[in-house]
Amino acid sequence: MSNGQKLSSIRQIAVTVSNVDAALRFYRDVLGVTFLFSAGPELAFLDAGGVRLMLCTPQGAGSVGHNSILYFAVSDIVNAQADLVARGATEERAPALTAKMPDHELWTGFLRDPDGNLVGLMEEKR
Repeated sequence: MSNGQKLSSIRQIAVTVSNVDAALRFYRDVLGVTFLFSAGPELAFLDAGGVRLMLCTPQGAGSVGHNSILYFAVSDIVNAQADLVARGATEERAPALTAKMPDHELWTGFLRDPDGNLVGLMEEKR
């Protein structure tokens, strides 16, 4: 990049899914991410605390179930993950201590969306 410009925060993440309606039901109804709008049957947009999630079919790029992991911050990871599983999420790995930092413990847990994409939960316990 020219002129010493730096990237700032992430604004949007594309998640490649096989069925946008099924993925939308998972991210909106199970995980509780705020729905913004749809742009036809193959695109839906949600707002995850200021980061936009774009749900899309492969459309010549990407591969269903082989995406980067989305990590959502939660305040009580054990209860949050149990609640999401009760609402229909598939548990991949129960919440566990991942790292001890000088001022907090990092805990992570993992779920899978309907296409098998990993969805991470994370809590910084102080």
